[in-house]
This record gives sequence, structure tokens and C-alpha cells, in this order.
Amino acid sequence: MNKRSSASARIIAATTLVAAFVLILIVIGGALGGDSEDSSGRNGGKTAHRKAASRPKHVPETYEVKSGDTLISIAHETGVPVVRIQELNPEVDPQILIAGEQLKLR
Repeated sequence: MNKRSSASARIIAATTLVAAFVLILIVIGGALGGDSEDSSGRNGGKTAHRKAASRPKHVPETYEVKSGDTLISIAHETGVPVVRIQELNPEVDPQILIAGEQLKLR
């Protein structure tokens, strides 16, 4: 009787392990696969329209650096690429932006 209960316990343990692994894959897949793309990679162009609409139509001449700003956050906010900001402001250290500093954007 001891061998029989040992074999069934092993089967139950293996089945539980496989079920837990499948559950983990489902949870991770659900967390990562939250976009609306279908299997062909098309999503109706919704993302492209949203990105184009979020860019400001008028780029200001300068930008005043706020506390916590980075060149990337400024580029996202103004629509001016980081490389262009660096070209227009060669004297600015991108690692040390000072609040109140004026950056040229055009």
C-alpha cells in the first residue's frame, strides 16, 4: 500500500507542477499581451494616428528646464528630437540639466 500511495502522490505532484507552470504562462502572457494587434501585426492604424495627433503643432523657440526634466522628457513634450536639442545647445551637459535653464528648440 505504501508504494501505491507514493506513486499516486508523484502523479498528483507532477500534474500540479504542470498546472502551475501553465497558469504562470497565462498570467505573464495576459500582462504582456495587452495591445490590440491581431496576428498579422496590424491594429487598424490606431497607434500611428495617436502618435501623430499628440505632437504639438507649434514648437516654441525655447524651453525652460523644470526640476526632474531630461532631454528625453523634453523631446517627448515638445516634439523636438533629442539630437536636434543637443545640436542647438552644445554647451548643455545632457546629464546635468539645471532647473530654470533655457534650451533652444529652433
